[in-house]
Amino acid sequence: MINTLLFDLDGTLLPVDTDEFIGSYLKLLSSKLIKWIEPRDFIEKLMSSTYVMMHDLDPSKTNKDVFWEDFFPKMPFDKKEELFLIFDEFYEKDFPTLSSIVKKNPVPAQVLETALKKGYDLVIATSPIFPESAIYERLRWIDALDFPYKLVTTYENMHFSKPHVEYYGEILERIQKKPDECMMIGNDVEEDLAAGLLGMKTYLVIDHMLNRKNLDIKCDYTGSLNDLLDFVKNMKEV
Repeated sequence: MINTLLFDLDGTLLPVDTDEFIGSYLKLLSSKLIKWIEPRDFIEKLMSSTYVMMHDLDPSKTNKDVFWEDFFPKMPFDKKEELFLIFDEFYEKDFPTLSSIVKKNPVPAQVLETALKKGYDLVIATSPIFPESAIYERLRWIDALDFPYKLVTTYENMHFSKPHVEYYGEILERIQKKPDECMMIGNDVEEDLAAGLLGMKTYLVIDHMLNRKNLDIKCDYTGSLNDLLDFVKNMKEV
């Protein structure tokens, strides 16, 4: 019996076009380092290291460890602490301004509140390629900061990333659940529906659906964010 709901964030609970959001994020972050490195060069290096992080399967290293081991040597800084300060300041002062591209929508919080009242455990299963501060900031944008999540995946606390099944396996281990107790809800055909390979039920949210590789869509349920709210309302209590 399903007793746990895993939610993707960008394009699912967070009603935003993922490509638009990432583009704005990269433009803003690269502008913070323009004194040291040309924006296009910075973005190429950042994306290259992000790719390395996403596809590393070493269980002994967090995603944060993998990213910085690959990224820092590419940057024109002598000490990591100097670069860390710039990134920390960015996430504290600049990153919150990106909320301007997100349309206010009460439905995401209503979905979470409804599921919680019915007794379901909640997990934010967003791609763990951002620091905790950036993920919790995005939860704040949808008034979803204060729910009692069993887990929020970040690059500090995870060792694998989507679309690898190891990511979902790590979540199951952390929250002590079996696949048939969980449903993954997301908008990315490749990244989110991969949870089905472990035996989880899957729900594809189509408002900002991503299917970059034009994969066959294999999910248990599908619908808009509004449909998801109705779906959760009709789920059994646990």
